Amino acid sequence: MARITIDGKDYDAEEGQTVLQVMRRHGIAVPTLCFHPALKPSGSCHLCAVEVVGKSGRSTAMLSCIMPVKEGLRIETQGEVVHAARTKAFRNLLQMAPQSRRIRDLAQQYGVDLGPPPDGCVRCRLCIRVCKEIIGAGALRMEKRDGVHYVVPVEGACIGCGTCANLCPTSAIAVRDHEGIRTIFIRDDIIGMHAMERCQACGRPFATRKFVEYAEQHAQPHPDLKEHHRYCPTCAKILADRVKLALRQKQR
Repeated sequence: MARITIDGKDYDAEEGQTVLQVMRRHGIAVPTLCFHPALKPSGSCHLCAVEVVGKSGRSTAMLSCIMPVKEGLRIETQGEVVHAARTKAFRNLLQMAPQSRRIRDLAQQYGVDLGPPPDGCVRCRLCIRVCKEIIGAGALRMEKRDGVHYVVPVEGACIGCGTCANLCPTSAIAVRDHEGIRTIFIRDDIIGMHAMERCQACGRPFATRKFVEYAEQHAQPHPDLKEHHRYCPTCAKILADRVKLALRQKQR
């Protein structure tokens, strides 16, 4: 048996055990990703670093999963040395798996700030430009948050056309149509949520009501237009082809 000290408290440990095993047995929290009790520890993730205080009082960070216990060992699981080692380990892991929710959640649990999560947006501004210069809605803008630029919605300006999502080169903007409602969003920010118009011919939702009204208001008048019909593109083409066919037959 060996007696070791962890965070100022003494614990008995068996020879051959690791510091991590002792901490786990006594419910002392330390982050790990690569450790599994059925396998020999490898120290790959470097998250289980603790501060080892030498007899001279000098401290160093060591991996608890591969460190064997020995008599008189003094361990600290908190403090600047541990925080620096954990932060470095978390950031190294995040470089290899930037989209990992598990790494970010674990880092937050242990008070390690990894900065804003990636959102897939490359800040090309295509969405902002097309919405303003082509569509004319101006529903998106660039905003700076904590030193980082983000594409954010302009409240109430979206008409639900989905052009921004279609043009986005990284699919950072998404469109979801569900039960007659279209939602357009980037990250957790909702750009627009709109009721959809149903085709007068087939009955399927095909565009947002706000977009259809916007298109009707901004369309150039046509001398042959008798009345407004709200058809989906498929039905509009079918009906247009039928009209053309009927005109040809009439001309014969």
